[in-house]
Amino acid sequence: MNELTLHPNVYATGKSKGLIHLLERVWVKEHMPGDGTMFIISGFANYNGGVRFYEVFKEHKAKGGEIIAIFSGSTSSRLTSKQVVEEMLNCGAEVHIVNRKRLLHAKSYGTMSADGDSLIVTSGNFTAPGMSQNVEMAVLLDQESTKNMNFSWSDMFDGITQQSWQFFKPSLSSLNDPAWKLLYDEKAANIQLDDTEEVTMLLTLSHADTARINAMPGTNAAKGTQYFWLSKDCYDFFPPLTIRNARGHKATYSCLINMNYIDIGLIDPECRVTFEAENNLDFRLGTSKLRYTKLAQNGDMVAISRIGERDYELRVFKQGTAEYGSLFPYAVNMIGHQGKQYGYISNADFARTIGVPKIGKVRASLVI
Repeated sequence: MNELTLHPNVYATGKSKGLIHLLERVWVKEHMPGDGTMFIISGFANYNGGVRFYEVFKEHKAKGGEIIAIFSGSTSSRLTSKQVVEEMLNCGAEVHIVNRKRLLHAKSYGTMSADGDSLIVTSGNFTAPGMSQNVEMAVLLDQESTKNMNFSWSDMFDGITQQSWQFFKPSLSSLNDPAWKLLYDEKAANIQLDDTEEVTMLLTLSHADTARINAMPGTNAAKGTQYFWLSKDCYDFFPPLTIRNARGHKATYSCLINMNYIDIGLIDPECRVTFEAENNLDFRLGTSKLRYTKLAQNGDMVAISRIGERDYELRVFKQGTAEYGSLFPYAVNMIGHQGKQYGYISNADFARTIGVPKIGKVRASLVI
C-alpha cells in the first residue's frame, strides 16, 4: 500500500508516522534480510541519520544482500560526515560521493528485491534532523506501483553514475584518498550549534524515571541504573552515537555528554546517552547524579537544554508550579501508553518562560 507522511506527527495517510517508519517498513518489516539491494540517495548524511539501521544493514549484507549509498561531499561545506561513511562501509555498503551539494539534491530510499522495487521519495536527508524533528514529507510507492510506472532502481542508479559528475568511492583501506577530504568530521572540536539546534527538551517523568531518585540507599528500590526514558525520536538532539556496546547480544549505540545539573550544582562530564538499536528502539539518558536526591517525583517535568555540541543543562520543575504550567503545553507528544509526554521549546523562549537572562550561562562545580 502506498503511503504519504508529513513528520514529525503532522499528517499521515496510513499507519506510518514519518520517514523513519516508512524506512522500517521497506527495510525491516516487509523485507527479508539478504534479498536484493538496499539503496540510499541523499545530499546530506550524518551518523545519527543511520543509527537506527546499521544493524539492519549488517544483517542484510551478511546474508548475501547489497547496500548502495550515494551522498554529496564538499571541501567547504558540512554535507556528509566521515563517521557515517565509515559506518556504512563497515556495514558492507558500496558508497559513492558526488562532489558538491548542488549536483545532488534528490533524496530517495528503497529496496530492489526478488518481489520488486520499493521507493521512498522524500525531502528528508539521511541525517538525524531529516529523520526526526525537521518537517519533512515522504511518499512510499509500493512494488505494484513502481512496476506500473516502470521504475527500476538498477536503471536509476546506472543513470546517475553515467553522468559526467565528479564521483569518488571511499575505502576503509585508503583513508588518505581524495574522497575523505570531501567529508567533514562530526567530532571536530570547532563544531558550533546551528540556531535550530539550541533547543530544550521538556519531558514529564514516570515512576520508572524517579524510583531510584526517591529510594533509600540499600533498598530494593535503589537497585539498577538511574536513567530517564526519552522519546524514540531523539536522533537529532544528541551528538553522534558512535560508541557501540562491546558486551551483550543486543546492539546499543551511545555517546557521552557534559550534563550540568542546575538544581544540585553538579556537572557530570561523562553522562551517557544510549540508543537500543535491537531491543525497543528507546533512548535512555543516564542521570546517576540524581540518585537519592529526592529532587523529582512521578509526574514532575525535566527540561534538558542543549547549549553546545556536547554540553547540556538539566532542570527539574515540580507539578503545580507556575513554570510547570507554562512549559507543559509544549510537551505535545506522547511516549508509550503510561502518560509520559515530551516536546521542544527554543532556548530563548525557555529562558523567557522561566525568567533567566540566558540559557547556558549558569556555573556549577565539577564532579568526576
